[in-house]
Amino acid sequence: MTDAITPAAIPASAAPPRRDIGIKRRYAAERRFRAYGIAAISFGLLFLFLLLWSVVSKGYTAFQQTTITIPVEFSEQIIDPDNERQTDPRKLMTANYPNVARNALAKVLGVSTDDRAALREVNGLISDSIRTQLRDMVIANPAIIGTTQTVSLLAHGNVDSIFKGQVDLTVGEQNRRISDRQVGWMNELSASGALAKQFNAGIFVNGASSRPEAAGVGVALIGSFYMMLIVLVLALPIGVAASIYLEEFAPKNRFTDLIEVNINNLAAVPSIVYGLLGLAVFINFMGLPRSASLVGGLVLTLMTLPTIIIATRAALKAVPPSIRAAALGLGASKMQTIFHHVLPLAMPGILTGTIIGLAHALGETAPLLLIGMVAFVANYPTTPLDPSTALPVQIYMWANEAERAFVERTSGAIIILLLFLLVMNVGAILLRRRFERRW
Repeated sequence: MTDAITPAAIPASAAPPRRDIGIKRRYAAERRFRAYGIAAISFGLLFLFLLLWSVVSKGYTAFQQTTITIPVEFSEQIIDPDNERQTDPRKLMTANYPNVARNALAKVLGVSTDDRAALREVNGLISDSIRTQLRDMVIANPAIIGTTQTVSLLAHGNVDSIFKGQVDLTVGEQNRRISDRQVGWMNELSASGALAKQFNAGIFVNGASSRPEAAGVGVALIGSFYMMLIVLVLALPIGVAASIYLEEFAPKNRFTDLIEVNINNLAAVPSIVYGLLGLAVFINFMGLPRSASLVGGLVLTLMTLPTIIIATRAALKAVPPSIRAAALGLGASKMQTIFHHVLPLAMPGILTGTIIGLAHALGETAPLLLIGMVAFVANYPTTPLDPSTALPVQIYMWANEAERAFVERTSGAIIILLLFLLVMNVGAILLRRRFERRW
């Protein structure tokens, strides 16, 4: 007989099998990877929040403007002392309207018109842009000459900054741009309700100005609209046509491979290179005017084309080959297959790529600087050939200004640009969902 062999008892403190150790390590690695991902997203959201907070906290005040609402006497002795407006209407263009506003404010504050030093300080409370405001009122209705009208005058940029709490008044008078007497007048006007903040519609409609309280992005918005329209009209059909040919019709050889490589490389070329190209070709060679929206639109079209071509080709590739095979099998021609079946199914990706390309072009600054769109333009452009500027260039110009009030104008313009970009990206998402089809 053989003795029975009993298995040895396994101590409770023995190590677990190697299989259990491997599973625990994999679970630990997954937890670490998940933690790294959450940390990366958290850091990204934190920096995004800090960026938006920095812009919004400095720029939201740009959508309010301090005004002084007082009765203004349109004195005929100042505007038209010789009564020549019937024979020479140009006299109304050159009248001394700042004195009209200054005298009206001095009367409200009880300042004598003989006190020149006090009048200079009174004049420092109102913006120089009231010249245009009062002139336009008189030209629109000359009958107001000799009457008294209640007018809301723009306050000076320094007054606006102080009234918004952006200036520390505890510092010495010699270290700020406004005197103690002017601060007292501000308190008096504020107590009577004459000095108040109103919605600043001027930031949307005014053009460039050396006075921050009168500066706006109206001209820049029109210039950006012209450029985006040119980019859309040129880049979309050219980009889609090139993509369809390369993806559906072009033979696969070294030449088409070279074209594809160059398109991919052009998408990564710095935007300032496109500005140099536009300066050399459109301005120096073709003789197109500098600072024109047409030139900016052509430059941005060249920059946007690679993005649209790449996105369109990716959308065409995403259409299942069975769609093409079914259409060809039912007797459709190659053209009918592409334009009746493939292209409609690829439309969501094409529209998404186009809107993203337009959003990218809207935020470009470097190529526009090289073609002279940093000009000081105060009048609205009527055609794409007129001098203009663009929204990102306007932000760049304001950021270089020395006046304190331009800081909030810069941040306010950034908010407007971000809103436009947000609308365009949301539009891309909605269009994609609207036209998207599932197989």
